Amino acid sequence: MDQQAINRKWWKEKVVYQLYPRSFKDANGDGIGDLKGILQRLDYIKSLGVDIIWLNPVYESPNDDNGYDISDYRNIMAEFGSMEDFDSLLKGMHDRGLKLVMDLVVNHSSDEHQWFQESRKDRDNPYRDYYHWWPAEKGTPPKRWSYFDVEENAWKYDATSNSYYLHYFSVKQPDLKWENPALRQEIYTMMAFWFEKGVDGFRMDVIPFISKDTNYPELPSQFKGDFIAYYAQGPKLHEYLQEMHVEVLSKYNVMTVGEAPGITIENALDLVGEKRNELNMFFHFDLMSLDRKPGTVFEKNPEGWPLSSFKEIHSRWDKAFEKDGWGSVYLSNHDFPRSVSRWGNDHPDFWYASATMLHTFLLTMRGTPYIYFGDEIGMTNIRFDRIEQYRDINTINRYEITKNKGEDLKVFLENEKYTSRDNARTPMQWDLSHAAGFSKAAPWIEENENFTKGVNVADQEKNPDSVLHYFRKATTLRKNHLGLIYGDYTLIDPKNESVYAYTRSYETKVYLILLSFSTLKAHVSLGDLAGAAKSLLLRNTTQEIKAEDVLAPYEARVYLVQ
Repeated sequence: MDQQAINRKWWKEKVVYQLYPRSFKDANGDGIGDLKGILQRLDYIKSLGVDIIWLNPVYESPNDDNGYDISDYRNIMAEFGSMEDFDSLLKGMHDRGLKLVMDLVVNHSSDEHQWFQESRKDRDNPYRDYYHWWPAEKGTPPKRWSYFDVEENAWKYDATSNSYYLHYFSVKQPDLKWENPALRQEIYTMMAFWFEKGVDGFRMDVIPFISKDTNYPELPSQFKGDFIAYYAQGPKLHEYLQEMHVEVLSKYNVMTVGEAPGITIENALDLVGEKRNELNMFFHFDLMSLDRKPGTVFEKNPEGWPLSSFKEIHSRWDKAFEKDGWGSVYLSNHDFPRSVSRWGNDHPDFWYASATMLHTFLLTMRGTPYIYFGDEIGMTNIRFDRIEQYRDINTINRYEITKNKGEDLKVFLENEKYTSRDNARTPMQWDLSHAAGFSKAAPWIEENENFTKGVNVADQEKNPDSVLHYFRKATTLRKNHLGLIYGDYTLIDPKNESVYAYTRSYETKVYLILLSFSTLKAHVSLGDLAGAAKSLLLRNTTQEIKAEDVLAPYEARVYLVQ
């Protein structure tokens, strides 16, 4: 790598902590996490070695989709607190050197948003063109698929104006019509409102979906049934993002990350190329489909997943941004199960080792790392047994779809133990008190009972060999070595199905990372690095190293090659 070519940016060198506010800390005792609860725990967040907090939506919302259905973009949901509480929280973050990235949800709004309420009144309303409408006299609209609709149909009939409206997600989440310049200006003005408050950036929800072909054709044949890829290929996506940059983003020193289902390596740089003036980075979904049954989004593949594919995905995406753009690295978030249950092993015999191994991976890869709250202490899937225990609209509606089709509900519930989004939304496990220290009341969703078995902050704070303390060591290591941020990445022993090994090279330094994904001792071929002098920087076990090319189950090592 030409080190002179590296374009250093603050958001490349930071670690992001994603915070789901409903589940983090309840300060007022109503069983729901809130802004004051977050404020109470800012010192803890700072102690982790993270730099940026990504806050899932806290805007006013009827909560059909846990805040992703926004009814007022400039107000705070009463359950979370007030705008004064938000201002206090933002100041508390900035006082501690923490930056705040908020969720920007502008593919759709809530059907309770004033814009939509006006839009549905009649066809001549000035807000009519803020949304996508299909007049009923034209017949049934061409098929569109919805993620969260029991009928799996993205068109919903509305009798008020005898028309259908488009909703790619819940029926209560009508899609905004970006083709209307007045709507776009409303959004840009709203973004500036938050930037003027001091917000440091936005994570942009399903941002590739904002542009639509307003002829609403049937799914074109070249997409071979993949409506997600089609939704991501809107004709004016890049025009809108570049306009957003001119109108808003260019005026502030902020960070942007797009949630980008449907975006492929082939068109990745169209979004994040350094000269494109669109986004700083985005989340791809290649890894998130690795353990899913082919052709499905939410069904676990019973055959499991090969480590070689896990490595191939990360290696391929690293290559995509080798000379231009910037990537993001994540293993879990609010939409996916817990990382240690998914990519590691949450059996008590392997929980610590695999959780810390995954921390090592996340913090030694090129790209901005995102850690989901609770993963720093190794929180696991909860694995509910009954549909009544779930709160997520996705699981609940898919349960109804399964029932309506006459399919096996026991099989469905067994699948959700591994794939449901609610696995990631259980309360933060603070201590051994009621509800894991999250709330004095009954929490909005059940807490995981393993908080009594060491998976809590208080116990891990007292244990220097805990998952929590290891995470802090790993963030410190990343901050102290620019090579773990900007260094070239080279995969070693690519076909090894037990060990993920790679180097990071920067200026004159070479770092060697060895990660076991096996429940057994595992061998790795180090090639030219075998026998080279090495200084051990980080390791998740204190066992004596008898052979440099043999790793204990889920062992992680980071070396500086001398």
